[in-house]
Amino acid sequence: MIKFFKEVGTYCLLMKKVFTVPDKGRMFFRQLPKELEKLGLNSLGIVIIISIFIGAIMTIQTTLNTENPLLPRYSTGLVARDTLLLEFSSTIMCLLLAGKVGSNIASEIGTMRITEQIDALEIMGVNSANYLILPKVIAFVVMMPFLVIISMFVGLIGGYSVGLFTNIITVDDFVYGIQYAFIPFYVTYSLIKSLFFAFIISSVSSYYGYYAYGGALEVGKASTSAVVNSSILILLFNIMLTQIMLN
Repeated sequence: MIKFFKEVGTYCLLMKKVFTVPDKGRMFFRQLPKELEKLGLNSLGIVIIISIFIGAIMTIQTTLNTENPLLPRYSTGLVARDTLLLEFSSTIMCLLLAGKVGSNIASEIGTMRITEQIDALEIMGVNSANYLILPKVIAFVVMMPFLVIISMFVGLIGGYSVGLFTNIITVDDFVYGIQYAFIPFYVTYSLIKSLFFAFIISSVSSYYGYYAYGGALEVGKASTSAVVNSSILILLFNIMLTQIMLN
């Protein structure tokens, strides 16, 4: 328990150092586009591939497991839409990105720590936490809503393609199910959650990388700890945000 509170305190002190006005705004705005590309655009491929397959699989599974004459045929599109909007494109996708983006951030900053590059920045009078971490946090928080929207859209295309290329469900039934009783707030809800999750992934991963003292083995441990703890916090905050926003 003491170790837990110590880590929480250290994390809060690190975030205090991170969220200060950059010493040189020009350097921050030079780093930001690079982080937008590295953390956001480079994650686009895996988001599209996973979303399209999940959308197709959900459509097939829902159709095959709800073959009941009392259930309308359009219920498949309804279930696929709400599952994608409420959970998959925000929570599950962020859990997957915690593995890709989180480990990348932790290993990059951890490597800089053990090779004493961070110490060199501190000796030169640079706020290393602000210089290294702030662009990553801002970039990932900015890009995450776009990744979530793309995941929603591509996931529905995956379901649509099942109706288009198979006889499991008709396209008309699937499209009607997508449109039926649509609640726009579900999209807002997912986007708000994704902002919290993006901050958790980027900040927690940066924390573990920043304090990865030792050798290459410690960088691996930091990367693992970043992914595990980010995932736990995402699930915890998912419950809290769902209670607050949908209750």
